[in-house]
Amino acid sequence: MTTRVFTSPLFLGFDHLEQMLERASKTSSDGYPPYNIEQTGPVGLRITLAVAGFTMEDLQITQEDNQLVIRGRQADDTGGRIFLHRGIAARQFQRAFILAEGIEVKSAWLDKGLLHIDLARPQPEVRVKTIQIGTPPNGPGNGNGVGARVARTIESETEQG
Repeated sequence: MTTRVFTSPLFLGFDHLEQMLERASKTSSDGYPPYNIEQTGPVGLRITLAVAGFTMEDLQITQEDNQLVIRGRQADDTGGRIFLHRGIAARQFQRAFILAEGIEVKSAWLDKGLLHIDLARPQPEVRVKTIQIGTPPNGPGNGNGVGARVARTIESETEQG
């Protein structure tokens, strides 16, 4: 059974956000590998993951819808060595990040055991839409003239302004 997060009527049309939250909660949360998220400029973001011991061939970055997924898988290459103690394990991981609408992945690089992923967050367009208020479809008001008064008030304000 799933718990609905957006139950208020104020959240109409936010079902996709609820689905993304549910998907994010199912991803691994063991804390490996550790990561930072930093702002690099007015529209730039950078995710940095500590992936010591991984090569570029061991790492895979994919974007699935609005989810950025980083996977790491090291080949278990002992090379004939016999370990008396093995504290550095060849461990696979998957780390996922939910990206906001419009976020673009610009580049990724591996440097000194750190995987850097640069993102760009474009500035949103300001969209203003005026909604006209008129009379109800059934007539000039709801019986007490309120609808007609509201429509007349808006019309008079429009004529004055």
